[in-house]
Amino acid sequence: MIPFLDLKAPYLELKQKLDEAIARVVSSGWFIGGSELDQFEVDFAQYCGATHAVGVANGLDALHLALRAMDVGPGDEVIVPSNTYIATWLAVSQCGATPVPVEPDARTYNIDPALIEAAITPRTKVILPVHLYGQPADMDPILAIARKHGLRVLEDGAQAHGARYKGQRLGAHGDAVAWSFYPGKNLGAMGDGGAVTTNDAQLADRIRVLRNYGSRVKYVNEVQGYNSRLDPLQAAILRVKLTHLDEWNARRSAIAARYQAGLVGCGLTLPHVPDWAEPAWHLYVVQHPQRDAFIKKMGEAGVGVLIHYPIPPHLQQAYAQAGWGQGNFPLAEHMADEVLSLPIGPHLQSDQVDAVITAARKITAAA
Repeated sequence: MIPFLDLKAPYLELKQKLDEAIARVVSSGWFIGGSELDQFEVDFAQYCGATHAVGVANGLDALHLALRAMDVGPGDEVIVPSNTYIATWLAVSQCGATPVPVEPDARTYNIDPALIEAAITPRTKVILPVHLYGQPADMDPILAIARKHGLRVLEDGAQAHGARYKGQRLGAHGDAVAWSFYPGKNLGAMGDGGAVTTNDAQLADRIRVLRNYGSRVKYVNEVQGYNSRLDPLQAAILRVKLTHLDEWNARRSAIAARYQAGLVGCGLTLPHVPDWAEPAWHLYVVQHPQRDAFIKKMGEAGVGVLIHYPIPPHLQQAYAQAGWGQGNFPLAEHMADEVLSLPIGPHLQSDQVDAVITAARKITAAA
């Protein structure tokens, strides 16, 4: 069986360094805040080309607290992709605001900048593009629209650690970038974790206060905040993994290149990468018109395959009250019906890549 992703392999590769980092935290007796978190925030901000990084409990909190720090609240609207993981929408809803979906570019799966301006109303406060599957969204036209209308831009970078847009790493193109360190991410913790990077000192300060019960001085609460802190144990683990992120991303890129060459012409719609994008290749997503049958046969061939994502947010029961139905966002719905993700973790072996290609070509040829 070729697993979709092996989460034990990163630990085994870095076992000595990770064990030392974990022991360092445990022996310190310091389990909330402290120097490990401070240093990770410095390291991650520098890696992303940002001035500030603020560690929080998870990726959803990173989005939510960034929006709260931008004063998003009831009555406001936030433009979101129709094609994304539901966490992007949930962060908006948790502020009491309304997510306003915009369809994707059919080639890149990311929000189509050409459709954003038509979705802006007097209540719009933030544009929230997602760098889906690890491929950068087209930020320049998005930022131009935001400047024209006086809007903030919050990027969802949960799947795009290390990706580059026009040569510059994601991390500070917009007003802020929200990150997830869920274990399966390119930069993954051993549990939940998240962060926000930004060049805006005031925004970073507000997020720091919000993550800590609305307090910067113990027992003095300035606002009604939250308990959302990246703990030192995860920070220490992430510090180790961060030094290997570029190498691991390079391995992902090499696997993607082999897929691109080996799967061409076999009936799958392969990823389209614009000239200005350097994806992190968090996922390698293809389309097949008989997706479910294809996945079943890949499973029978011993290849682990997943769907990202089978139900678009507007059709989830969680958003039934919004009144959207089948046909409201046809591109997102089409993608949900046909997309599937092939294995692409940095510890996938060469013979396993060949086996995935062979299985896919055999299945599509027999169709």
